[in-house]
Amino acid sequence: MKRFEQLRDLIASLEDDFDKFYEKSNQAAGTRVRKGMQEMKNLAQEIRIEVQNEKNA
Repeated sequence: MKRFEQLRDLIASLEDDFDKFYEKSNQAAGTRVRKGMQEMKNLAQEIRIEVQNEKNA
């Protein structure tokens, strides 16, 4: 459950950058969004592995 909270916090932290990129065309915010999305992908993969391990235990 801790990882899910990390994922939720990461999404919340990216909200301003999404707004800046899509509404104001701020290119630096786009870079931060891409970096955050990569972190989100990695965290999601870790959660998948954790869930699979619990399921198979």
